[in-house]
Amino acid sequence: MKGHRREGERTLDSGQSQPVRAALWMGGAIASFTLMAVAGRTVQVEIASYELMFWRSLAGMLIVLALIRWRTGSLTTIRTAHWQLHLTRNVFHFFGQNMWFYGITVIPLSQLVALEFTMPIWVLLLAPLFLGEALTARKLMVGVVGFIGVLIVAQPGVAPLNSGHLAGIVAAIGFAINLIFTRKIMRHDTVLCVLFWMTFSQMLMGLALSLGFGFSWPSAAILPWLAVVAITGLTAHFSLTSALGLAPAMLVAPMEFARLPIIALVGMLVYAEALDPMVFLGAAVIFSANFWNLRSSTTRGRAA
Repeated sequence: MKGHRREGERTLDSGQSQPVRAALWMGGAIASFTLMAVAGRTVQVEIASYELMFWRSLAGMLIVLALIRWRTGSLTTIRTAHWQLHLTRNVFHFFGQNMWFYGITVIPLSQLVALEFTMPIWVLLLAPLFLGEALTARKLMVGVVGFIGVLIVAQPGVAPLNSGHLAGIVAAIGFAINLIFTRKIMRHDTVLCVLFWMTFSQMLMGLALSLGFGFSWPSAAILPWLAVVAITGLTAHFSLTSALGLAPAMLVAPMEFARLPIIALVGMLVYAEALDPMVFLGAAVIFSANFWNLRSSTTRGRAA
């Protein structure tokens, strides 16, 4: 994984973007996120979201340990002097991921994904608090446009709101803080180190909640779905990282928008969820805010 990222960085540094290969990796990311949503909803017929996180993290940790053993032959790569950053990052990620898994059980998949698209906007608004970046007028306007998109998706006063809408927004905030702290951690630690402490700490958090609120063993019927959740959780982020290593974010970001119609189609075919045009309109507004910010950041970077 680490070597692949360096290869992608060399490609971009040499000015040879590979959008076709990036699109293929994004296809893998979209497929992984979609399968994870379906598997996560299926599993939660029997077990709670925090139990799902325990089993997912346990399987993920074993996979990461196998990768570390294969690539390095020792566990020295998991040593870190910044365990406070890892702990803070993983608490927020664990909470956000739990909210995401809960959200897929109570609102249509397309609505949850549309609300999840606000994550980059929350990064923009929270970076001044966690990274000391300036909160400019442009960032505030991006936040306002993104909030308008959220209102279009949720349709308060027109359609009934429930805990799933709040869960989707809270999940996006948790993912945003997770990303902010990942930026800090990656200055010091390797990808495999980050993945190990993520899976290990979230396994312990999931186990603690499971023991506290009632632990239940999954039946044989959902074991394959648990395996799907564990595997797609890793392949989704690996595919997304690989795509960003092969093409600029300006090219990769619009590709992710394809996740909405695909997950909406899956929701319609598998769960008989209605296709709501307001969800697509709101998602387009949210995406426009994200793209505006990304384009402005890229323009400033070139000018500098």
